[in-house]
Amino acid sequence: MTTYMPKPSLERKWYIIDAAGKTLGRVATEAARILRGKHKPIFTPHLDTGDYVIIINAEKVRLTGQKLQKKLYIRHTGYPGGLKVMNYATLLQRNPQLAIEKAVKGMIPHNRLGRQVIKKLKVYRGADHPHQAQRPEAWPLNE
Repeated sequence: MTTYMPKPSLERKWYIIDAAGKTLGRVATEAARILRGKHKPIFTPHLDTGDYVIIINAEKVRLTGQKLQKKLYIRHTGYPGGLKVMNYATLLQRNPQLAIEKAVKGMIPHNRLGRQVIKKLKVYRGADHPHQAQRPEAWPLNE
């Protein structure tokens, strides 16, 4: 018996996830699962077997508990004294796409494979997106 290896010319589907009223972590875990390809029987840990994911209504995602005020988005400019700190309430007002991208990026491998996988994630603030030609299928979230 030989080990099955997926072919490089893999057919990729497009899925759309509506984040309106959904918890940030639940949306991010499902998106990471689809991006990696763990929903497919041909999943291989060291290959990119995943599909494309479109997340719409990023501004309507919610966080539970007191995370809106207490969870912090921290970045550094690279200059002395350049630490920038912002809570998630402010981040979701200014750039809700970044909050979802950060959550998903933290759930995929932090290596070459992860950098290849994250390129298949498309996040949009509102309900409209420019990927109608790919005919994305709706992905149900059980919450």
